[in-house]
Amino acid sequence: MQSPKISPVLMFVSVSMFILSACNTPAAQPVSTSTPKLTATITVIPTVTPRPSFTPRPTRTPDLTATQHAKELSAESQAYFDKWNAETQKYYDLGYLTSTDGINRKFADFTEEWAQLRWYRSWVNEDQAKDFYVSAHFKWASAYRNADPSGCGIVFAVQKNSDKYSVFLDRNGILFYIFEESYGYYRPVGITRGTGFVKFGNPFDKPVEADFALVVSDAYARVLVNGELIGEYTLSENKLVQGGFGPAILSGTNKDFGTRCEITDFRTWVAN
Repeated sequence: MQSPKISPVLMFVSVSMFILSACNTPAAQPVSTSTPKLTATITVIPTVTPRPSFTPRPTRTPDLTATQHAKELSAESQAYFDKWNAETQKYYDLGYLTSTDGINRKFADFTEEWAQLRWYRSWVNEDQAKDFYVSAHFKWASAYRNADPSGCGIVFAVQKNSDKYSVFLDRNGILFYIFEESYGYYRPVGITRGTGFVKFGNPFDKPVEADFALVVSDAYARVLVNGELIGEYTLSENKLVQGGFGPAILSGTNKDFGTRCEITDFRTWVAN
């Protein structure tokens, strides 16, 4: 049981009265008084406040959708390169290439127009290629129903003096030319094997689409359309085969946009 508190005021009054009595009382014998016991005040003992228990942070929930998407992209990329390697192996097995050791390169999609009758325009890549193949998906349209031969194509073995080969896919067949500065004009390259003919609708009515491949090795050029060999060509012995290459458009009309060409899935393999 705790002792009662003593009021400081009462203590002051008691002490004052005692002092006055002492002053007014003649010498007297000291009287024993009982000194009040001081009562300790309640001391507030600080209590140890328990620290709040640690609440673990919630772990980040895996983004299953993003993870699945990444896996799908990885699978698509692997499938794409597997298809690419299979194409290289196919040309090697057919004897079109002498090796499968080479460098793969993919180009950005290409879309251009050209409107100058019986002329073509090219965009040359500076990479040097000798034994190589170009594989792409061609899609072209014409601004004129009765246009001359026209379509998407590839130039290769481009030299600093403008010597070059050019190959185009028209709706009726393959157009293969050689230009030598010493001659000053274009000449057709004769076909060695195959027909060189294809049959598509009029690109004025509806754009024409086809898979195209050009394989060049050991002075031979082979053109495949939709996976089928359309023509094999023997290249000039006097002309350098190694050189720049790139996309090209052959226009069959001067009207409006002339010939519009779109090249997608545009890739190359160049032998080491």
